[in-house]
Amino acid sequence: MSLIAPGSVIGILGGGQLGRMLAGAAERLGFDVDIYCPDTDAPATRVCRRHWQGAYDDGALLAEFAAACDVVTLEFENIPVGAVSVIEASGTPLHPGQRSLSLSQDRGDEKAFLNSIGVATADYRLIDDNTDIAPALVELGAPSLLKTRREGYDGKGQAWIRSPADIESAWKSVGMAPCILEAAVPFEREISVLVARSSNGETKTWAPPHNVHLDGILSTSTVPSGLPADVEHDAREQAIMLVDALGHVGVLALEFFVLPDGRLLANEFAPRVHNSGHWTPEACQTGQFEQHIRAICGWPLGDTRRLFDAEMVNLIGDAGLVTPDHLEPGDVLTLYGKREARPGRKMGHITRRLNPRKD
Repeated sequence: MSLIAPGSVIGILGGGQLGRMLAGAAERLGFDVDIYCPDTDAPATRVCRRHWQGAYDDGALLAEFAAACDVVTLEFENIPVGAVSVIEASGTPLHPGQRSLSLSQDRGDEKAFLNSIGVATADYRLIDDNTDIAPALVELGAPSLLKTRREGYDGKGQAWIRSPADIESAWKSVGMAPCILEAAVPFEREISVLVARSSNGETKTWAPPHNVHLDGILSTSTVPSGLPADVEHDAREQAIMLVDALGHVGVLALEFFVLPDGRLLANEFAPRVHNSGHWTPEACQTGQFEQHIRAICGWPLGDTRRLFDAEMVNLIGDAGLVTPDHLEPGDVLTLYGKREARPGRKMGHITRRLNPRKD
């Protein structure tokens, strides 16, 4: 892969807050940024060189966008694979590619792939219609969690089945769409590994944060995780194994359940920068957004050493109306530029820099 030089144009598919923060990192490294998304006023569209407003199935406009860029990336995993195909066919480099994107879009395919490379997950069954649920529940045991195979996020598209009496209501609540039924996991805590991979196979990981969710939405990510070093090492190695198997270029997040005995079960992966890594720009030598730009542009990856212990706190709904008066010394506030606060909507985050690291 040839180096993409400062002054070049990075294209981003998607206009949300992750695109906005990627654009900021790209700007600091001397790049211009174009954003492609259908929305008229998305957060990233107000901090870019040019906003290409169009549908993800507008092949002609996507090809024009690709021709205007030196490299293209994506900021969320629900970009239609067809849009990525247009970019790839144009000849403009795109990272990550179709494989990472398509596997992450289907929970059944994702878990099958993870298992195929030796990354363990919770036991699960594929559910095509409601008649599949009862026999699967017998095999997995109750309670089990019904999850849509596609487009679920932040706890959406999920329903617990605690007895056969819950089957019909759970099926309706997830939209009667193809699903997986997943065995309950008696986990002790949740962590994630953020890993970056370059096109020449160089990899870097960050310290795995301990993640706490409320109502299915990430609330806090804290480092250090409090886990033994060997458990963290195992998690990092599995994340590296995943990006190598995918041939992934850029940042990827792999989420894990940690069992009481220290064993790890992968939950899911996101082929992009991730909410649980938002603490890295303020607490590490190189944050996830800069690292992603480095990776997709063929630059050497930056040092990921942690300079501070840290806690990232998501600002959800009205909490996103926080002002600097609410901050403590050492806090760093990031707001996403969203015009309206709504219940369950991520409006920003605070990174609390705690103890400086001496190692």
